[in-house]
Amino acid sequence: MVENCFTVAVFCLAGVILSVLLKQYCSEHSVTAAAAVCAVAAAAAVTMLEWPLSEIRYFFSQAGVSESYIELIFKSVSICFITNISSELCRSSGETAIASAAEMWGRAALTVLCIPVLEDIVQLIDKLVQE
Repeated sequence: MVENCFTVAVFCLAGVILSVLLKQYCSEHSVTAAAAVCAVAAAAAVTMLEWPLSEIRYFFSQAGVSESYIELIFKSVSICFITNISSELCRSSGETAIASAAEMWGRAALTVLCIPVLEDIVQLIDKLVQE
């Protein structure tokens, strides 16, 4: 695992160097290079997390946690990662307003994802109050 972390770190640093060099000549290519490096690093992270995520899913199912809640957790974490990477790419290219809009979208998406959980909590409270 340490070797993989080192490999990804070196890859990202090489991407930064390439992006900085490209920024001097063509800023559009610089952003494209940064986005490509982010996509490759994200794909490496997803590949690395395959086994731990299946273990976490197994632990939650053994604890009696509903599959819909497990999916909700993974979707929420994915939205956070995607939103963070996209907003940072926007910031690094000087587009802070677009970065803020991306973050706002991420917050809105998380809010929408939480609605079924809030509904379940309200139903549970209602059930407890009636008893």
